[in-house]
Amino acid sequence: MKLLRYGAKGAEKPGLLDADNQIRDLSGHVADIAGDVLTPAGLAALTKIDVASLPVVTGNPRIGACVGQVGKFVCIGLNYADHAAESGMDVPKEPIIFNKWTSAICGPNDAVEIPRGSTKTDWEVELGVVIGKGGRYIDEANAMDHVAGYCVINDVSEREWQLERGGSWDKGKGFDTFGPLGPWLVTRDEIADPHNLDMWLEVDGHRYQQGNTRTLIFNVPQLIAYLSRCMSLQPGDVISTGTPPGVGLGIKPNPVFLRAGQTIRLGIAGLGEQQQVTVQAD
Repeated sequence: MKLLRYGAKGAEKPGLLDADNQIRDLSGHVADIAGDVLTPAGLAALTKIDVASLPVVTGNPRIGACVGQVGKFVCIGLNYADHAAESGMDVPKEPIIFNKWTSAICGPNDAVEIPRGSTKTDWEVELGVVIGKGGRYIDEANAMDHVAGYCVINDVSEREWQLERGGSWDKGKGFDTFGPLGPWLVTRDEIADPHNLDMWLEVDGHRYQQGNTRTLIFNVPQLIAYLSRCMSLQPGDVISTGTPPGVGLGIKPNPVFLRAGQTIRLGIAGLGEQQQVTVQAD
């Protein structure tokens, strides 16, 4: 299934993308694409619904973040060796963990705000993993049983706040609009191998990132097992798994950063595409 949320910000409704790429309204069955709906039992119940019986959503509604009521938005840094190299950093021996605040979450095509005074806002296409079955101290061998599905994430990053202002990376990662999710949550059964997905990102038509999840340093089961030693994982938690090379910070000799009025397009095979316009924050 391809699950999504559509409608005005803060008033999104749950939906499903059918085989003809039409949005079908799920609000008669579930309140949101969130929480218990993402558990194995919740997803199993959705598969029993006759899709043809669901109302077709007409027009061109805004697409919201594909997961609602996210409890934790956990990110992994430097999880591609070639990205670590372009950043001038060592390949990590253990996963580097940081967080995005849930207030950063927005729809896949919503505007991305350049923070006040920022000259180093950057892009990062990433594979998102959405937890369906909660747990702690999860074994790698059954970690995939805890995955509800996958989505596209743009891990927008303000590099000065991330790297030059002291403290953790969190400051540069959590500005409002820095976490576009979607367009849809693709359930685990539809993705044969999450470790072999092409991914790309363009700014104003220039392709900066072109990679594949097969070059992840720490794969999805390893990340889930590791994170579950540090925290309990709950349905609807989102894990952003890292970015391949081609970020603006890594461009030599002169890094390239975002400015207001640009268009970002990004996508991952089987998971859809995002498109954002950059605007100056008020």
